[in-house]
Amino acid sequence: MTNIPPVDLARQYKLISTPVETAVLDILSSGRYIGGTVVTDFEQQFADYIKVRECVSCNSGTDALYLALRALNIGKGDEVITSPFTFIATAEAVNLVGATPIFVDIDPDTFNIDVDQIESAITPKTKAIIPVHLFGQPVNMTQVMEIAQKYNLFVIEDCAQATGAEWDGKKVGSIGHIGAFSFFPTKNLGACGDGGAVTTHDSTLAAKIKMLKEHGSRVRYCHEDIGVNSRLDAIQAAILQIKLSYLDRWNEQREEIAKCYQTLLSPLPYLQLPQALSGGKHVWNQYTIRLPDQQQDTQLYRDLVREKLQKMGIISMIYYPLPLHLQPVYQNLGYQKGQFPVSETVCNQVLSLPMFPDLTFEEQQQVAYGLKDCL
Repeated sequence: MTNIPPVDLARQYKLISTPVETAVLDILSSGRYIGGTVVTDFEQQFADYIKVRECVSCNSGTDALYLALRALNIGKGDEVITSPFTFIATAEAVNLVGATPIFVDIDPDTFNIDVDQIESAITPKTKAIIPVHLFGQPVNMTQVMEIAQKYNLFVIEDCAQATGAEWDGKKVGSIGHIGAFSFFPTKNLGACGDGGAVTTHDSTLAAKIKMLKEHGSRVRYCHEDIGVNSRLDAIQAAILQIKLSYLDRWNEQREEIAKCYQTLLSPLPYLQLPQALSGGKHVWNQYTIRLPDQQQDTQLYRDLVREKLQKMGIISMIYYPLPLHLQPVYQNLGYQKGQFPVSETVCNQVLSLPMFPDLTFEEQQQVAYGLKDCL
């Protein structure tokens, strides 16, 4: 019996080590480490993959969200609707531009924002919606775009965990006004360090994002706005180019692993399996189950299962143990415990099992049988 990590990047590296090492050494030999054709080539390739006109790379998914909000002139006094069940970067970027995040509860089956509740959160101050395609599952973007059009709102897709996912045949990041991607190493498309990108069909928005990410400058040493330093370095761009060519295959492998888990784990008592929403293509950045405590709504049951799995060498993760509206930093927003009951319940129950393209069938069986033993 071997230890099974949540993600095994070393195993992935072995598959692509030769082209990656060649590309990195070429860049080191060139002396051109920032910018250059390697970066612009990746931007074009990623734009082609997402099927958008423009891609602007940056140094993280957080910056991608921040730059998107800045480009749309969202700031002090504005409100942006999003989910409380996500990594803090989604809401954090809203605060960084001076706006206020407004939370809407999630759907218990998809873990994504409950689209049916969005309209009730819209006020005269609302300027945008940030739907988060969580765990690789696309949000119902048809409904989101209908609401946005009705109320004249911008839509920024948070695609950090969903590169390659689709809604109604369209890649996420190509449906809203702007898409924001993360290339953190554990993502479906991950760099060997931090990285991110913004996608859009709007060339004017793309030009503004390029300016903002280069210290507010279009022409060197001429600064027309207060910007930031948010560049994707050439080494990361070269690695991402190589990995992009594998992405569809890796996503297909993830889907097969998810199907295998569904078969091996169904049916089991005290266990809710993740479901792929009809109309979308899930890319399974995480395989996240729910472990409801039949006695009371606490995380104790989930945590005990996780501890037992770890003793068996099966390492799981909890995304996310505390919803954003209950985070200490957001107590000033005035949200109360119980206000978003689905998010709060899910935070006590979720457990993400090992999920990566090279997870073997034997390892999948080990995870599933270990979980069965625990339950």
